Amino acid sequence: MFIVNLSYIKSISEVQNHLEEHVKFLEKYYNSNKFIFSGRKVPRTGGVILVDTLSKEDLDFILKEDPFYQNQIAQYEVIEVEITKYDDRFATFLKKE
Repeated sequence: MFIVNLSYIKSISEVQNHLEEHVKFLEKYYNSNKFIFSGRKVPRTGGVILVDTLSKEDLDFILKEDPFYQNQIAQYEVIEVEITKYDDRFATFLKKE
């Protein structure tokens, strides 16, 4: 599982110019069960996406499709997380071996 931390490097007006396309990108990967949640940071300096994908390479490929990436709207920090403890409500998001 991965946490993607986006930090805007352009103005909010530039973010807004690409937001509709970014939302379509998010929907594509929600529909393929890759994205678990996403949201804006407070204050609005970027966003966060929780991703369930097989590998860092797969995620790198996915992120290159993001209009925020393609238009250099945000920088991306990718953090791989090995889940070792969780609330039962989160279990549905974890792969069963």
